[in-house]
Amino acid sequence: MDKEKKRQRYLRIYAQLEALLNENTDQLAAMSTINAVLYHKFDYYFWVGFYILKNGELIVGPYQGPVACIKLKINTGVCWAAINQKETLVVPDVHQFPGHIACDSRSNSEIVVPLKNKQSDIIGVLDIDSKDLNSFDEEDKFGLEKILSLI
Repeated sequence: MDKEKKRQRYLRIYAQLEALLNENTDQLAAMSTINAVLYHKFDYYFWVGFYILKNGELIVGPYQGPVACIKLKINTGVCWAAINQKETLVVPDVHQFPGHIACDSRSNSEIVVPLKNKQSDIIGVLDIDSKDLNSFDEEDKFGLEKILSLI
């Protein structure tokens, strides 16, 4: 998908989610709705889900796709790297990422976006995997960060 088409799709999805979540106050419902919309709007998304920080552990939350790892080993993999670096990480080839956690061997690229509360503390991540290499770019980063602002 070319960058402009991708950018326009994210703008439409943001508007759709903004309307759906307009009066929502439940974080779990918002995460579930975001997962469902994203999973069905991008054909290169293989797995979409949230991992939530609970008592110092990263535990799976709402997701769409194949069965997920329930708990991610602390300070290992892309999700923990995004938390520790406090920024969105785009990984073109997960097999080249040191310490990558392979919940499903079919995943080849990944983007992880930190999820923050109102005080800007990281409370988890949005994790998206693709079966293809090099699926994610700056358009995904910008679009997904904007979407997470709705939670």
